[in-house]
Amino acid sequence: MVFLTFKDLKVGKTMAVYFPKRDPATSPKLWPREEAESLPFSLNQLPNLLKVFSFSPNSPQAKAMEDTLRECETKPIEGEVKFCATSLESMLDFAQTILGFTHELQVFTTSHQTKSSVTFQNYTLEKIVEIPASKMVACHNMPYPYAVFYCHSQESENKMYKVALGGENGDRVEAMVVCHMDTSHWGHSHVSFQVLKVQPGTTSVCHFFPADNLIFVVPKPQHHGLATMWCDCVVLTLCLIPTINALSGANS
Repeated sequence: MVFLTFKDLKVGKTMAVYFPKRDPATSPKLWPREEAESLPFSLNQLPNLLKVFSFSPNSPQAKAMEDTLRECETKPIEGEVKFCATSLESMLDFAQTILGFTHELQVFTTSHQTKSSVTFQNYTLEKIVEIPASKMVACHNMPYPYAVFYCHSQESENKMYKVALGGENGDRVEAMVVCHMDTSHWGHSHVSFQVLKVQPGTTSVCHFFPADNLIFVVPKPQHHGLATMWCDCVVLTLCLIPTINALSGANS
């Protein structure tokens, strides 16, 4: 349960939310661009890739790789630009191509304020702050032997929020939520419609971001003060240091 509608995004609302907890020590790591580009990233090369990583064709790992490659090669929906980044450098290149090469580029991610092994529980929305952004690029971590991010941007209206959540067991999460206000071009099979029991174009769809997903934005100038409380990226990679260390296996 990570989906909700815009009307459900209100202080005092309680809902069950799933936040995956991944151990950085065992999670796939970011590869340098040269190493990532030394291997093909293509569905038709899957048999060879399975041999490289020593996965049997019927293994769960093989199925996960197939699903990721298939998703990355699926055509974008109308008004969407998508890209699967196989390195930090390619992810930043894509974000800057969409958002522009500017020092105003910022990055946001969900943050767990308490340590807990609980992944699914009831949370109460305690505070909601909109992060005004003129453009955004969302990057989602995908299952693969090394870190791969599915990054995309949509022309349709989107809204972004920082939401303070209180869990029923005392967990505290500062979660990022993105609301897609126009879903008329989404496929009927999209999982959000099944979860929310709605049809494309009939309602907005919002979703919580896991802690290892990233959102790159260019803030609206008139709200620059609010946005910079999060992360003013004159040097963008400085804001990514904690995430980079976790995903690359580097020491903090």
